[in-house]
Amino acid sequence: MSKLKCAVIGTGYLGKFHAEKYASLADCELVAVVDINEQAAKEVAEKHNAKALTEYSTLLGMVDAVSIVVPTSLHYSVARDFLLAGSHLLVEKPITVTVAEADELIAIASQQNVILQVGHLERFNPAILGLDKEEKPLFIETHRLSPFNPRANDVSVVLDLMIHDIDIILALIDSDIKRIDASGTAVLTQGIDIANARLTFTNGCVANVTASRISMKIKRKMRMFRPSSYISVDFQNKVLTKYKTGDKEMFPGVPEIVSEESVFENGDALLEEIKHFVECIQTGNNPLVSGVAGRRALQTAIEITDLLEDKNDTDG
Repeated sequence: MSKLKCAVIGTGYLGKFHAEKYASLADCELVAVVDINEQAAKEVAEKHNAKALTEYSTLLGMVDAVSIVVPTSLHYSVARDFLLAGSHLLVEKPITVTVAEADELIAIASQQNVILQVGHLERFNPAILGLDKEEKPLFIETHRLSPFNPRANDVSVVLDLMIHDIDIILALIDSDIKRIDASGTAVLTQGIDIANARLTFTNGCVANVTASRISMKIKRKMRMFRPSSYISVDFQNKVLTKYKTGDKEMFPGVPEIVSEESVFENGDALLEEIKHFVECIQTGNNPLVSGVAGRRALQTAIEITDLLEDKNDTDG
């Protein structure tokens, strides 16, 4: 099988890592990287013996697989051009700015019969991959807290951080959302910097989701109550803990609670994500995070953001 000709559009903080992963894969040839900052493109390209470009248009129809790692506002236009040219795409999250844009990309990918994968990296965290998904949750609580970083402030904390947990929750709960309640506020930026949302699903499950980009420390945890077990997921430390009733009794008539902890090695989630993308191209299988999954996460994040902005406008 010939190597896939690959390119990375955007060589900022995350884009340079995308380039590194493609260059490391035997099935791929990194032919070019693109950035409007010529020096930034050259620095990444020289590391991996690839071309450095400032315009992506010359690559249309010339590459098999593309990572789009540009600002969210540009996702739609760049992705649309490559999809129409027949390239398979891995688009960083959120998939687009609007649901209508996401719908169009999904439709084009289907018409062109190409892979459209969305870069929700936490799906490839080994602690989540190790979670058994047979038993459906009754209640989920997540906290995703980070110190302030000026790099990702072109979107609200909901679209920057919370959307990771929204995507995982939607994948775990096979049900429509019945109601959303949300509260949050801007602190250091013009957008929402800290937020909480409560998602109530038609099957009765409830998810309580908190995200902050103004925390003093990093915390990325999920707790999940299921009919016969309680699950704790520590995304940062790659630890999955499961609690359930055992065969013995801790008091007469009261079963003991036993725990099972799995500590995973610090793998390379981005490498696994890109390897999965390449495998889907080769096999024709649907990606773990499809365009449809990315769209659903985006739609939910937008609904939460709209609620927060409406509430803050009213309070103001």
